[in-house]
Amino acid sequence: MNNPFIVNIIHRPELSPEYAEKALGKGKDVRDESLDIFRFQQDCAHKYGLKTTIQITYASLFSDVIIDLAREEHEKYGDEIGLSLLGLPCPEFKEKYQTEDFCIWMFDEARKREIVDDVFGKFHERFGFYPESTSSYFLDAYTINYIKEKYPSVKCAVATCWEEGPKAYHTCNNSWYTFMDGGPWNPWIPSKINSHCPASDAEDDAGIVAIPHLSRDLMACFDGNGSNFGTHPQNVLRGMIYYRDGEEMEYPYLYNLIDQYRHLEKYNDGFSYNMMFVGPGWLNRRGRWEAPYELLAKSYDDGMKYYGKLKAEGKLVDMTMSEFADYYRKTHPDYRRGECALWKDILYGSQKQYFWYVDPAMRTCFDFNQGGAMIDLRPYVARIPQRTGIGTENVYDASYPYLIQINYRAGFFTHYAGAGTIRSCRVSCRGESADLCLCRTMARFERLEGAVRLTADPVTLTLGGLDVTVQSVFTIPDGEGVIHTERRLLSDTQGEEVTFCEYLTGAFGTTEYQADMTDVSLGVDGEGMSFSYHGRRITHSDAGEAYVSIPDVMTRVSMGGDNDEAEAEEGIAFSPVYHIELRKSVKEGGVRTWLKLQKES
Repeated sequence: MNNPFIVNIIHRPELSPEYAEKALGKGKDVRDESLDIFRFQQDCAHKYGLKTTIQITYASLFSDVIIDLAREEHEKYGDEIGLSLLGLPCPEFKEKYQTEDFCIWMFDEARKREIVDDVFGKFHERFGFYPESTSSYFLDAYTINYIKEKYPSVKCAVATCWEEGPKAYHTCNNSWYTFMDGGPWNPWIPSKINSHCPASDAEDDAGIVAIPHLSRDLMACFDGNGSNFGTHPQNVLRGMIYYRDGEEMEYPYLYNLIDQYRHLEKYNDGFSYNMMFVGPGWLNRRGRWEAPYELLAKSYDDGMKYYGKLKAEGKLVDMTMSEFADYYRKTHPDYRRGECALWKDILYGSQKQYFWYVDPAMRTCFDFNQGGAMIDLRPYVARIPQRTGIGTENVYDASYPYLIQINYRAGFFTHYAGAGTIRSCRVSCRGESADLCLCRTMARFERLEGAVRLTADPVTLTLGGLDVTVQSVFTIPDGEGVIHTERRLLSDTQGEEVTFCEYLTGAFGTTEYQADMTDVSLGVDGEGMSFSYHGRRITHSDAGEAYVSIPDVMTRVSMGGDNDEAEAEEGIAFSPVYHIELRKSVKEGGVRTWLKLQKES
């Protein structure tokens, strides 16, 4: 099969599912219903010819019924038996560890090791072998490294839940104290230093292939609550994204989202991937999110039916987690090669378009509804060795820091000019100017030798009565931490000068709240200053670069290229951001600039 769409179907038999226990109480009835739901999920997959990975939970290790069922499903259907670090808060766990905590990454390091050894040891006792896959909402680098060292059979892990940051916190009534924002949206090989970062080479390779907890809508999830936008059917129901057609409820968005992931093969050398990882708590018989059990069950069966249809048509290959890890290693030998997603709006019907890019040096997103403005930037090149859990500075916040994030630190559209983080360009002529953020456009993608290129459709600005047509081109070399930007001037300027002001307004952090910036330094060429909230500027003509150094995130950001002037400006207390920009006036041709991320101790 050419360019197969790879799918992981993952189920976990949670005999003490948190969601169901909160709604139904505790005891035998919950365990019996959870077991029935697990059987239902397994039967749905097998009915349509799909194999699964069974992620055995801690509570399940004490159940002979589950152990026997997993063995039978493995022998009959080829399902993999893995080990989940989710589903810890069962009576056996709570009694042994005397805690209500249940997120493996939030324990202190000694307790992490103790729990891992306990769960893996119990698994080996029940099955006679160690698993090849494991899972959690998030796995920090420390835990991954420990698992790989002690249990080298593990080759694949569910390791993060995409964009689970402050937005998810706010939509859980400010009660979901676990942030894991800033990682990849598709499979990756994690770094030994920080599991959000793709490994840069074999030495940095943590030894596993990581997959996301859910396949999310890379636009709707980023802009809003990700829990409503995923290929987990119950997410779609929670988002109320369905309608009645006669006697049946239909949810075309679910199938469109799956197809959007299939479409990513166009940007990734034929590789496309999707996954579904669903615990039984979402399918309890009392229903959830104003949806009755019958609709919950139908949506799950319909999701499996769609995957089965694609498989029957020769368009899909179902793999277990360990099979996928082997496949991914074979098809992704180049650590530096970027993962790409030119994502369109499949929910609201707009022409909005995002481009997502991730490699070992950075993660970034361009919004072509804002002329190709950069709206998210994470400096993976810094390899921030962030420890998480009790006893660290990040008990609950495991997010990878941003330099630009328009949802947490605003963007172009703010109540206070210049306050939002974004990378864009202002174009001026005849005394008038406009930001390309105001120009809606679309982009086309090219894979070059060792790089990717995005070319935006031309946009026309009317400045001082003159129509100025500009085309933006972005080129990203694989793994270098550099973005090249070209602004092509396509119209006749009638001898008038057009000024391009390439700028970056940045900050750093993981939430909406800015840490102290007094350790930040910025400048142009050899002249610099320490950040002091005074709004000072440094400006040089024909400069080599404007830069900012941010010790808190171990990153240096610089901009250079065509310029008549380069400028660095510190923010004020009311607007704690930094600005670097390049200005160039031309009558024809255009300008070329670059943005570079570097690690700084």
